[in-house]
Amino acid sequence: MPGLDDVLHGGFLRQGVYMLQGRPGAGKTILANQMCFHHAAQGGRVLYTTLLAETHERLIFNLQPLSFFDTSRIPEQISYLSAFGTLEEGGLKGLVEVLRREVRASKSTLLVVDGLVAVEESAATKRDFKKFIHELQIHVSFLGCTVLLLTSASAEPVGPEHTMVDGVLELHDNRMDRRAERELEVKKFRGSSYLRGGHAFQITRDGIVVLPRLEAMLQEPSREDPCKTDRVSTGVPQLDRMLHGGLPCASTAVLFGSTGSGKTTLGLHFLDESSKSEPGLLFGFYETPPRIFLKARALGLDLEKKHQQGVFHMLWHPPTERILDGLGNKLLTAVREHGIKRLFIDGVDGFQRAAAHPDRISHFLAALTNELRVLGVTTIYTSELQDMFTSDVKLPISGISSLVENILFLRFVELRSRVYRMLSIVKVRDSDYDSSLQEYRITSRGIELTDTFESAESVLTGDAKLASPLKPKPKRKGLLRKRSR
Repeated sequence: MPGLDDVLHGGFLRQGVYMLQGRPGAGKTILANQMCFHHAAQGGRVLYTTLLAETHERLIFNLQPLSFFDTSRIPEQISYLSAFGTLEEGGLKGLVEVLRREVRASKSTLLVVDGLVAVEESAATKRDFKKFIHELQIHVSFLGCTVLLLTSASAEPVGPEHTMVDGVLELHDNRMDRRAERELEVKKFRGSSYLRGGHAFQITRDGIVVLPRLEAMLQEPSREDPCKTDRVSTGVPQLDRMLHGGLPCASTAVLFGSTGSGKTTLGLHFLDESSKSEPGLLFGFYETPPRIFLKARALGLDLEKKHQQGVFHMLWHPPTERILDGLGNKLLTAVREHGIKRLFIDGVDGFQRAAAHPDRISHFLAALTNELRVLGVTTIYTSELQDMFTSDVKLPISGISSLVENILFLRFVELRSRVYRMLSIVKVRDSDYDSSLQEYRITSRGIELTDTFESAESVLTGDAKLASPLKPKPKRKGLLRKRSR
């Protein structure tokens, strides 16, 4: 399970004893069986023991739809044992002896005990329960076996069994208003570092998919920052001249603008420059691929041909219930697989809507942006302003301006009962640029910058006025006479 291995920095340590706890329905049984079948596929042998749990027939019936289930592994590599009767008759000592004997006989390298709560209820004291885990740990360690204990979430903050095992993993099913999100947290893990905090996971047809929290997994970028000084064309020649050659290579830009201002159109120009040396990717939330191709054709851009040539790629995600880290991991996977150098993320607020905890969005974007930079990707985000005509501009995501090197502002301007589109470069880090306010139009040839707003004032407020003519300064006769001498 790659995502879980990332959280655990490589997986479980051999011959360790680990506890997996969570409420009924959290996914414990699926996770344990997924590990078992993977372990068997790698040549290991598994003993899966149940204690007052569902029957083996029901267990196998429920596992069959999952892709990892392989009936050919049973019973040669994976054997199922019901030991509740042994627990009833022989108590904790009898159960330890049966487990020791069966692990030795089957030469198992992984032991799962499903239903540890039954053992706890059978123990006369908490000390007896801890003693059971201690004896089990000694026996299986001698036999070279790793143990996974499944139990319901403990009512106590720290149960007595937690002190005995090498690691504790807890599965949650959190409810946020009408939305629910599954979460895995490592509470304890001896002998190794791990990613702390909660990590989202999903139960799919392939089993459990763990999605490590991006800002935890990428606390530091994966490689050194190349810090190139090259320029990357925006696809709009006049804008490239304003930027003194284009956007800085491997930098991040954000386009702020209200709906209809041309943010997506500018992004399509940027992607129309995709090539074998600079593959492009559109990561969008709102417009479907067919609509993107239709829009590009209307602008005179042939993105469909570039898509067929394999130099332009698209990933579309409807802004429904999504997991933030799933989006981030999918994006980075596509960037690495296709060697993407031009990335257009149409609707950065799509990430914000996917966040179960909106307050972490700035940390998420910081980790994502830093990783894209070191991968040599020049990125453009779009961010929609809520109000079309207002002098009070509020950024939709707090702190985003500090995460990017370049900021372009698109807005509508009213002048003499007519609406114009205006483009302004607000920021290009460590570089000079043309700071004039430019009118632009969207035509059948795409975006065209036409003229500046030199004859107007208060343009950035959206309510422009014609500038008053400058009055000539009065002459100072005395000064002129002095100079003439």
